Amino acid sequence: MENKRRALGKGLEELFNNEPLNISQIEEEIVNNTPKEQIMEINIDELRSNPYQPRKTFDEESLNELASSIKEHGVFQPIIAKKSIKGYEIVAGERRVKASKLAGLNTIPAIVKDFSDEDMMEIALLENLQRENLNALEEAEAYYTLKNKLNLTQEELAVKVGKSRSHITNMLGLLNLPSEIKDEVIKGELSMGHARILSKLEDKEQALNLAEQVITENLSVHKLEELTNSKEEFHRKKEIKSRKPKENEYSYLINDLEEKLDTKVKIKNNKIEISFNNANDLSRILEIMHLDK
Repeated sequence: MENKRRALGKGLEELFNNEPLNISQIEEEIVNNTPKEQIMEINIDELRSNPYQPRKTFDEESLNELASSIKEHGVFQPIIAKKSIKGYEIVAGERRVKASKLAGLNTIPAIVKDFSDEDMMEIALLENLQRENLNALEEAEAYYTLKNKLNLTQEELAVKVGKSRSHITNMLGLLNLPSEIKDEVIKGELSMGHARILSKLEDKEQALNLAEQVITENLSVHKLEELTNSKEEFHRKKEIKSRKPKENEYSYLINDLEEKLDTKVKIKNNKIEISFNNANDLSRILEIMHLDK
């Protein structure tokens, strides 16, 4: 593995060992350490998706906007690819490839490197987790794959992707939801916040009935949480808490906020820092904080 790390380029073996990993930093390091004469034009038809790519669908409007930009300005940054038996596998930059095809390009600038399967998986999952608006289930599947392929604990995974342990636990819990509820999440009828609450219920039939109620009555996440907390008939799954102690006088507040907001929280220099993935995740957090209006 050490030799493969070195093959990526100067400094990348250290980058992969740093935690949390940052896909922008990894790509920037690869581009900066690749001489311009080594950036090649690859026929788009020779490229195929990274087998570890978690995203199954791409936003059409977003792709068309990127395609228009590429038509006018060209591809802003080379993609990263790996030579395969037939053609090349995309390591990072699949949206750029799809948009370039829409823009009518036949080739795309690329940097070809020798990646291990572990590298391929980490980069593909991190690119999507850190840059794209994955739906809740795609995000959960990405965490599940990273955790199991890399043999990580939930705590280790949380550090690697820069999230709170409670967020990882809650996301993985979504994978146990009934398929009917998963379908509604994928369709956008239920938000990640709704799904998180429903995943904590022991009785799946109750969860299904509540999911239907959320959709028909347009219940907010806050209303659903109030409903499940106010009635004794809704039994929640017991949660196992195994946090490492934090050396911070506000540790108890950090723990409470992370549980409540389902994201990573820092308190330092009299400031509270709340992490979020994207606009949808921010809306979810604001709704929980009653600041969404």
